[in-house]
Amino acid sequence: MNNSPFLSNCTLDAIRDAASALKAGHLVAFPTETVYGLGADARNAHAVKRIYEVKGRPVDHPLIVHISSISQLEKWANEIPDYAIALARDFWPGPMTLILKRTEIAQDFITGGQDTVGLRIPSDPLALALIIEFEKISDSAIAAPSANRFGQVSPTTAQAVSAELSERLSPDDQILDGGASHVGVESTIIDCTGNQPRILRPGAITKEMIVEASGFEIISNIFKDSISEIRVSGSLESHYAPLATVVLDQFPKVGQGYIALADIPTPEGVIRLASPKNDQEFARVLYASLRAADDQNLTQVVVMQPEGDGIAIAIRDRLIRAANGVNL
Repeated sequence: MNNSPFLSNCTLDAIRDAASALKAGHLVAFPTETVYGLGADARNAHAVKRIYEVKGRPVDHPLIVHISSISQLEKWANEIPDYAIALARDFWPGPMTLILKRTEIAQDFITGGQDTVGLRIPSDPLALALIIEFEKISDSAIAAPSANRFGQVSPTTAQAVSAELSERLSPDDQILDGGASHVGVESTIIDCTGNQPRILRPGAITKEMIVEASGFEIISNIFKDSISEIRVSGSLESHYAPLATVVLDQFPKVGQGYIALADIPTPEGVIRLASPKNDQEFARVLYASLRAADDQNLTQVVVMQPEGDGIAIAIRDRLIRAANGVNL
Protein backbone atom coordinates (compact mmCIF):
# COMPACT_ATOMS: atom_id res chain seq x y z
CA MET A 1 0.00 0.00 0.00
CA ASN A 2 1.31 3.47 -0.93
CA ASN A 3 1.14 5.79 2.07
CA SER A 4 2.50 8.79 0.22
CA PRO A 5 0.33 11.90 -0.15
CA PHE A 6 -1.47 12.23 -3.44
CA LEU A 7 0.72 14.07 -5.97
CA SER A 8 -1.31 15.60 -8.77
CA ASN A 9 -1.01 17.86 -11.75
CA CYS A 10 -3.26 20.88 -11.35
CA THR A 11 -6.33 20.00 -13.38
CA LEU A 12 -9.66 21.57 -12.45
CA ASP A 13 -10.77 18.28 -10.90
CA ALA A 14 -7.55 18.08 -8.90
CA ILE A 15 -8.05 21.62 -7.61
CA ARG A 16 -11.62 20.80 -6.56
CA ASP A 17 -10.41 17.63 -4.84
CA ALA A 18 -7.70 19.62 -3.06
CA ALA A 19 -10.22 22.22 -1.89
CA SER A 20 -12.40 19.42 -0.52
CA ALA A 21 -9.36 17.94 1.24
CA LEU A 22 -8.69 21.29 2.90
CA LYS A 23 -12.31 21.54 4.04
CA ALA A 24 -12.03 18.03 5.52
CA GLY A 25 -9.06 19.17 7.61
CA HIS A 26 -6.23 17.76 5.50
CA LEU A 27 -3.11 19.52 4.26
CA VAL A 28 -2.43 20.54 0.67
CA ALA A 29 0.95 21.64 -0.64
CA PHE A 30 0.46 23.98 -3.58
CA PRO A 31 2.51 26.15 -5.94
CA THR A 32 2.81 29.90 -5.63
CA GLU A 33 4.91 32.31 -7.64
CA THR A 34 7.36 32.61 -4.71
CA VAL A 35 7.78 29.10 -3.26
CA TYR A 36 5.49 26.14 -2.57
CA GLY A 37 3.18 26.51 0.42
CA LEU A 38 1.80 23.94 2.86
CA GLY A 39 -1.84 24.88 3.24
CA ALA A 40 -4.61 24.23 5.74
CA ASP A 41 -8.02 25.68 6.55
CA ALA A 42 -7.15 28.93 8.32
CA ARG A 43 -10.10 28.50 10.72
CA ASN A 44 -9.42 24.85 11.61
CA ALA A 45 -7.18 24.71 14.68
CA HIS A 46 -6.51 20.97 14.34
CA ALA A 47 -5.51 21.27 10.68
CA VAL A 48 -3.24 24.22 11.39
CA LYS A 49 -1.64 22.30 14.26
CA ARG A 50 -0.69 19.61 11.73
CA ILE A 51 1.20 22.21 9.67
CA TYR A 52 3.33 22.99 12.70
CA GLU A 53 3.89 19.30 13.40
CA VAL A 54 4.81 18.42 9.82
CA LYS A 55 7.20 21.37 9.55
CA GLY A 56 8.61 21.15 13.07
CA ARG A 57 7.73 24.84 13.32
CA PRO A 58 7.58 26.68 16.68
CA VAL A 59 3.96 27.48 17.49
CA ASP A 60 4.69 31.16 18.15
CA HIS A 61 5.69 31.63 14.48
CA PRO A 62 2.65 33.02 12.65
CA LEU A 63 1.32 31.75 9.33
CA ILE A 64 0.35 33.80 6.28
CA VAL A 65 -3.32 33.70 5.30
CA HIS A 66 -3.84 33.43 1.55
CA ILE A 67 -6.98 35.13 0.23
CA SER A 68 -8.47 35.55 -3.25
CA SER A 69 -9.21 39.26 -3.49
CA ILE A 70 -8.92 42.64 -1.79
CA SER A 71 -12.60 42.32 -0.89
CA GLN A 72 -11.58 39.64 1.64
CA LEU A 73 -9.25 42.01 3.54
CA GLU A 74 -11.80 43.34 6.01
CA LYS A 75 -12.83 39.81 6.94
CA TRP A 76 -9.37 39.13 8.38
CA ALA A 77 -8.00 42.58 9.20
CA ASN A 78 -9.12 45.92 10.58
CA GLU A 79 -7.60 49.36 11.04
CA ILE A 80 -6.39 49.11 7.44
CA PRO A 81 -4.47 52.29 6.51
CA ASP A 82 -4.89 53.94 3.13
CA TYR A 83 -1.31 53.15 2.16
CA ALA A 84 -1.98 49.42 2.70
CA ILE A 85 -4.91 49.63 0.29
CA ALA A 86 -2.66 51.40 -2.22
CA LEU A 87 -0.05 48.65 -1.90
CA ALA A 88 -2.70 45.95 -2.29
CA ARG A 89 -4.10 47.59 -5.41
CA ASP A 90 -0.67 47.92 -7.00
CA PHE A 91 0.93 44.59 -6.06
CA TRP A 92 -1.84 42.04 -5.48
CA PRO A 93 -2.04 39.43 -6.78
CA GLY A 94 1.70 39.16 -6.27
CA PRO A 95 4.65 38.35 -3.98
CA MET A 96 3.73 40.70 -1.13
CA THR A 97 2.42 40.00 2.39
CA LEU A 98 0.81 42.75 4.45
CA ILE A 99 0.87 42.65 8.26
CA LEU A 100 -2.31 44.22 9.65
CA LYS A 101 -4.29 44.31 12.87
CA ARG A 102 -6.38 41.14 13.00
CA THR A 103 -10.11 40.62 13.35
CA GLU A 104 -11.56 37.94 15.62
CA ILE A 105 -11.66 35.42 12.77
CA ALA A 106 -7.83 35.34 12.74
CA GLN A 107 -7.22 33.38 15.91
CA ASP A 108 -4.11 32.82 18.00
CA PHE A 109 -3.26 29.51 16.31
CA ILE A 110 -2.78 31.44 13.04
CA THR A 111 -1.13 34.57 14.40
CA GLY A 112 1.29 33.03 16.88
CA GLY A 113 -0.64 34.75 19.67
CA GLN A 114 -0.05 38.20 18.19
CA ASP A 115 -2.70 40.84 17.50
CA THR A 116 -1.66 41.02 13.86
CA VAL A 117 -2.20 38.81 10.82
CA GLY A 118 -0.24 38.38 7.59
CA LEU A 119 -2.33 38.41 4.39
CA ARG A 120 -1.40 37.74 0.78
CA ILE A 121 -2.98 37.17 -2.64
CA PRO A 122 -0.61 35.01 -4.71
CA SER A 123 -0.39 35.59 -8.45
CA ASP A 124 0.19 31.97 -9.43
CA PRO A 125 -3.00 31.03 -11.32
CA LEU A 126 -3.17 27.56 -9.75
CA ALA A 127 -2.79 28.96 -6.25
CA LEU A 128 -5.54 31.49 -6.95
CA ALA A 129 -7.80 28.81 -8.42
CA LEU A 130 -7.34 26.68 -5.28
CA ILE A 131 -8.06 29.60 -2.95
CA ILE A 132 -11.17 30.61 -4.91
CA GLU A 133 -12.44 27.03 -4.99
CA PHE A 134 -11.85 26.67 -1.24
CA GLU A 135 -13.62 29.95 -0.48
CA LYS A 136 -16.65 28.70 -2.44
CA ILE A 137 -17.11 25.73 -0.09
CA SER A 138 -16.00 27.30 3.19
CA ASP A 139 -16.17 30.51 5.16
CA SER A 140 -12.40 30.57 5.36
CA ALA A 141 -9.06 31.02 3.58
CA ILE A 142 -5.82 29.03 3.29
CA ALA A 143 -3.11 29.42 5.91
CA ALA A 144 0.26 28.41 4.50
CA PRO A 145 3.93 28.69 5.33
CA SER A 146 6.55 27.29 2.95
CA ALA A 147 6.28 23.53 2.44
CA ASN A 148 9.56 22.47 4.04
CA ARG A 149 10.97 21.56 7.42
CA PHE A 150 11.41 24.63 9.62
CA GLY A 151 14.58 26.62 8.99
CA GLN A 152 15.62 24.68 5.92
CA VAL A 153 15.56 25.49 2.21
CA SER A 154 12.16 26.44 0.84
CA PRO A 155 10.86 24.24 -2.01
CA THR A 156 10.27 25.65 -5.47
CA THR A 157 8.97 22.41 -7.05
CA ALA A 158 6.45 19.75 -6.06
CA GLN A 159 9.23 17.17 -6.20
CA ALA A 160 11.19 19.08 -3.55
CA VAL A 161 8.08 19.14 -1.32
CA SER A 162 7.59 15.40 -1.77
CA ALA A 163 11.23 14.60 -1.06
CA GLU A 164 11.22 16.58 2.16
CA LEU A 165 7.75 16.10 3.61
CA SER A 166 6.08 13.00 2.13
CA GLU A 167 7.06 10.79 5.06
CA ARG A 168 5.36 13.22 7.43
CA LEU A 169 2.21 13.74 5.39
CA SER A 170 -0.77 11.40 5.48
CA PRO A 171 -2.33 9.59 2.50
CA ASP A 172 -5.25 12.05 2.63
CA ASP A 173 -2.95 15.05 2.24
CA GLN A 174 -2.13 16.29 -1.25
CA ILE A 175 0.70 17.86 -3.20
CA LEU A 176 -0.32 19.83 -6.27
CA ASP A 177 2.31 20.03 -9.01
CA GLY A 178 2.29 23.38 -10.78
CA GLY A 179 5.86 23.34 -12.05
CA ALA A 180 8.71 25.49 -10.76
CA SER A 181 7.99 28.73 -8.89
CA HIS A 182 8.98 31.64 -11.10
CA VAL A 183 10.07 34.17 -8.44
CA GLY A 184 11.93 31.71 -6.24
CA VAL A 185 12.21 33.63 -2.95
CA GLU A 186 9.49 34.31 -0.41
CA SER A 187 7.18 37.32 -0.49
CA THR A 188 8.10 40.78 0.72
CA ILE A 189 6.56 41.23 4.18
CA ILE A 190 5.41 44.77 5.01
CA ASP A 191 4.27 45.92 8.44
CA CYS A 192 1.20 48.10 7.90
CA THR A 193 0.27 48.61 11.55
CA GLY A 194 1.95 52.00 11.93
CA ASN A 195 1.82 55.41 10.32
CA GLN A 196 4.08 54.29 7.48
CA PRO A 197 5.06 50.92 5.97
CA ARG A 198 8.07 48.95 7.22
CA ILE A 199 9.79 46.10 5.40
CA LEU A 200 10.14 43.11 7.71
CA ARG A 201 11.35 40.71 5.00
CA PRO A 202 12.64 41.78 1.57
CA GLY A 203 11.41 40.15 -1.60
CA ALA A 204 10.52 40.83 -5.23
CA ILE A 205 8.39 43.85 -4.26
CA THR A 206 11.24 46.24 -3.58
CA LYS A 207 11.65 49.30 -1.39
CA GLU A 208 11.52 51.57 -4.41
CA MET A 209 8.26 50.01 -5.58
CA ILE A 210 6.72 50.38 -2.11
CA VAL A 211 7.77 54.02 -1.83
CA GLU A 212 6.24 54.84 -5.21
CA ALA A 213 2.96 53.06 -4.44
CA SER A 214 2.53 54.25 -0.85
CA GLY A 215 3.96 57.75 -1.04
CA PHE A 216 6.02 57.12 2.10
CA GLU A 217 9.69 56.77 2.76
CA ILE A 218 9.97 53.44 4.55
CA ILE A 219 12.00 51.68 7.19
CA SER A 220 13.66 48.35 6.54
CA ASN A 221 13.59 46.17 9.65
CA ILE A 222 15.99 43.39 8.69
CA PHE A 223 17.83 41.83 11.67
CA LYS A 224 16.55 44.71 13.85
CA ASP A 225 14.02 43.20 16.23
CA SER A 226 14.37 46.19 18.55
CA ILE A 227 12.49 48.29 15.98
CA SER A 228 9.54 45.95 15.68
CA GLU A 229 8.43 43.14 17.94
CA ILE A 230 6.21 41.59 15.27
CA ARG A 231 7.26 38.01 14.53
CA VAL A 232 7.09 37.04 10.87
CA SER A 233 8.19 34.11 8.74
CA GLY A 234 11.86 33.92 7.82
CA SER A 235 12.97 36.49 10.39
CA LEU A 236 15.40 34.31 12.36
CA GLU A 237 19.09 34.94 11.81
CA SER A 238 19.51 31.27 10.89
CA HIS A 239 17.12 30.16 8.17
CA TYR A 240 16.83 28.93 4.56
CA ALA A 241 19.81 26.64 5.13
CA PRO A 242 20.84 23.43 3.36
CA LEU A 243 22.75 20.71 5.19
CA ALA A 244 25.88 21.90 3.38
CA THR A 245 27.69 24.87 4.90
CA VAL A 246 27.07 28.06 2.92
CA VAL A 247 30.14 30.30 2.49
CA LEU A 248 29.72 33.78 1.04
CA ASP A 249 31.93 35.73 -1.34
CA GLN A 250 35.08 33.63 -1.15
CA PHE A 251 37.18 32.04 -3.87
CA PRO A 252 35.92 28.44 -4.15
CA LYS A 253 38.20 25.45 -3.61
CA VAL A 254 38.34 22.05 -5.27
CA GLY A 255 35.33 19.93 -4.32
CA GLN A 256 33.16 22.82 -3.17
CA GLY A 257 29.87 23.73 -4.80
CA TYR A 258 29.66 27.12 -6.48
CA ILE A 259 26.81 29.51 -7.28
CA ALA A 260 27.62 32.73 -9.10
CA LEU A 261 26.41 34.89 -11.96
CA ALA A 262 27.16 33.48 -15.40
CA ASP A 263 29.97 35.97 -16.17
CA ILE A 264 32.02 34.66 -13.22
CA PRO A 265 34.14 31.67 -14.30
CA THR A 266 34.31 28.32 -12.48
CA PRO A 267 37.77 27.41 -11.12
CA GLU A 268 39.06 23.96 -11.98
CA GLY A 269 37.77 21.21 -9.70
CA VAL A 270 34.87 23.30 -8.39
CA ILE A 271 31.32 21.96 -8.83
CA ARG A 272 29.17 24.59 -10.52
CA LEU A 273 25.61 24.42 -9.18
CA ALA A 274 24.14 27.43 -10.99
CA SER A 275 25.15 30.19 -13.40
CA PRO A 276 22.22 32.62 -13.46
CA LYS A 277 22.35 35.33 -16.11
CA ASN A 278 20.73 38.06 -13.95
CA ASP A 279 19.36 38.73 -10.47
CA GLN A 280 15.84 37.51 -11.31
CA GLU A 281 17.20 34.17 -12.49
CA PHE A 282 19.48 34.06 -9.43
CA ALA A 283 16.44 34.27 -7.16
CA ARG A 284 14.55 31.70 -9.24
CA VAL A 285 17.28 29.03 -9.10
CA LEU A 286 18.82 29.74 -5.67
CA TYR A 287 16.89 27.27 -3.54
CA ALA A 288 16.97 24.48 -6.11
CA SER A 289 20.74 24.95 -6.36
CA LEU A 290 21.19 24.73 -2.59
CA ARG A 291 19.08 21.56 -2.58
CA ALA A 292 21.25 20.19 -5.39
CA ALA A 293 24.29 20.61 -3.15
CA ASP A 294 22.69 18.34 -0.57
CA ASP A 295 21.63 15.86 -3.25
CA GLN A 296 25.28 15.63 -4.30
CA ASN A 297 26.42 15.27 -0.66
CA LEU A 298 28.56 18.38 -0.85
CA THR A 299 29.77 19.73 2.48
CA GLN A 300 30.31 23.35 1.42
CA VAL A 301 28.75 25.71 -1.10
CA VAL A 302 30.38 29.02 -2.00
CA VAL A 303 27.98 31.70 -3.22
CA MET A 304 29.05 34.95 -4.84
CA GLN A 305 26.26 37.30 -3.84
CA PRO A 306 24.74 39.64 -6.41
CA GLU A 307 25.33 43.33 -5.76
CA GLY A 308 22.96 46.26 -5.97
CA ASP A 309 19.30 46.89 -5.17
CA GLY A 310 16.04 45.28 -6.27
CA ILE A 311 15.63 41.57 -5.71
CA ALA A 312 19.39 41.30 -5.03
CA ILE A 313 18.61 42.61 -1.53
CA ALA A 314 16.25 39.67 -0.93
CA ILE A 315 18.82 37.21 -2.29
CA ARG A 316 21.49 38.54 0.07
CA ASP A 317 19.03 38.43 2.98
CA ARG A 318 18.33 34.72 2.37
CA LEU A 319 22.02 33.90 1.87
CA ILE A 320 23.15 35.64 5.05
CA ARG A 321 20.63 33.61 7.03
CA ALA A 322 21.54 30.39 5.16
CA ALA A 323 25.20 30.98 5.99
CA ASN A 324 24.28 30.92 9.68
CA GLY A 325 23.31 27.25 9.34
CA VAL A 326 20.27 25.08 9.92
CA ASN A 327 18.13 26.30 12.81
CA LEU A 328 17.25 23.07 14.63
